[in-house]
Amino acid sequence: MDLSGSRDVISSLPDDISSHILSFLPTKEAASTSVLSKKWRYLFAFVPNLDLDDSVYLNPENETEISTSFMDFVDRVLALQGNSPLHKFSLKIGDGIDPVRIIPWINNVLERGVSDLDLHLNLESEFLLPSQVYLCKTLVWLKLRFGLYPTIDVEDVHLPKLKTLYIEATHFEEHGVGLTKLLSGCPMLEDLVLDDISWFIWDFASVSVPTLKRLRFSWQERDEFPKSVLLDTPNLVYLKFTDTVAGKYPKVNLDSLVEAHIDLRLLKPLLINYHQGYGENDMVGNATDFIMRICNVKTLYLSANTLQVLTYSCDAIPIFNNLTHLTIESNPRVGWQSVPGLLKNSPNLETLIFQGLIHKATYRCGDVCLCKKPRKEILSC
Repeated sequence: MDLSGSRDVISSLPDDISSHILSFLPTKEAASTSVLSKKWRYLFAFVPNLDLDDSVYLNPENETEISTSFMDFVDRVLALQGNSPLHKFSLKIGDGIDPVRIIPWINNVLERGVSDLDLHLNLESEFLLPSQVYLCKTLVWLKLRFGLYPTIDVEDVHLPKLKTLYIEATHFEEHGVGLTKLLSGCPMLEDLVLDDISWFIWDFASVSVPTLKRLRFSWQERDEFPKSVLLDTPNLVYLKFTDTVAGKYPKVNLDSLVEAHIDLRLLKPLLINYHQGYGENDMVGNATDFIMRICNVKTLYLSANTLQVLTYSCDAIPIFNNLTHLTIESNPRVGWQSVPGLLKNSPNLETLIFQGLIHKATYRCGDVCLCKKPRKEILSC
C-alpha cells in the first residue's frame, strides 16, 4: 500500500519485475504468494529459481508428519509451475524423505531445461540418481552432496554444456573407473571440486580433463593414503589440493598452472615411526613427481604439512623461476628444514608471507641430514 492506504503498489508493478522479486525469496515464502490472487499464482509459475530445504519443516516431535508435509509441498510447487522453464533447482533433504518421491522431482526439472542443479541428499536407504542427470543437455552447473546414499553409478555420460561440477562426500560405485567415466562425458568442464572423496580405497584416481581451469580436491584424513593419483590437466590455472602423499603419481600435467594452494601430508603412522628412529626408506609414497610439476606457478601457498613433505618425501626442491608470491604456513610441531632450499630456488620471489613464525627447531634449523635421528624437539622463532 502507499502512504494513504488506497493503492497496492506491489501489485501494480510490471509482471517481469514482480517475478524477479519473487525469485529472491525462499521458495516456501514465494509459493505462499500464490494464494493472494490469480495474478500472483501466475507469477509464481514463472519463478526461475527453486530452493527446497526440508530443514525448514523439521520438528523432532512429529518428524514423520513433517516429512510428508514437505513432500506434498514439493509436489504442489512443481505442479503449480507446470512446464515453465527453470534456471536453478536446489534440493536439500535428510533421511525420512521417500526416495520414490525424489526421482520424479529430479526428472521434472531436467525436462524443464534446468541449468543449475544442486542436490544435497543425505539418505540412509539405498538410492540411485536417475540416469537422466548424466545425460542432461542443459546443465551448466551441477553440485552433488550425498551421505551414505545415493552413490554415483554411471554408464553413459553426456553433459555437453557442463562447466562446473562439485562433488562432496559421495561414493562412486565403480571407484576410480566411475570418476573417469563421469569426467570423460564433460567436454566443456572448467571448474571441478572433489571434496571429502575417499579415493584412498580405489586402485587409482584419475583427473584427465583438457578443458579444466580450476581444480579443488580435499581429503582430510591422514591414516590412509591413495595408491595412485593421475592429474592430466594441461590448461589448469588454479589448484587447491589437500591430500596424503600418494603411493605414486604416474602422470602430473600442470603446465599452465598459475596459482597453487598445496596441503600435502605424510602418512601419520609412518611419520611417527620416522621420528622414533626408522629410516627415510620406510616412508610410503614420494611426492617428487607431484612437486616438480607445480614449478611454473606464480603464486604458491604451502601448508606446514607440505614443508614436512618437502623434507622427508621429496627427492629435490624444483626451481620456481616464475614464483613471485610465496605464503608459508607455520606450525610448532613442524620444522623449517626445507625453507632455505625453497627460498634459494625461487630467484624471482617478490613477496614472502609467513603465517605464523613459531616452528620446531632442528639442528642448524634448515640444514639437517635426514638420515640422522632428530634431536629433542624445541620451539624456535
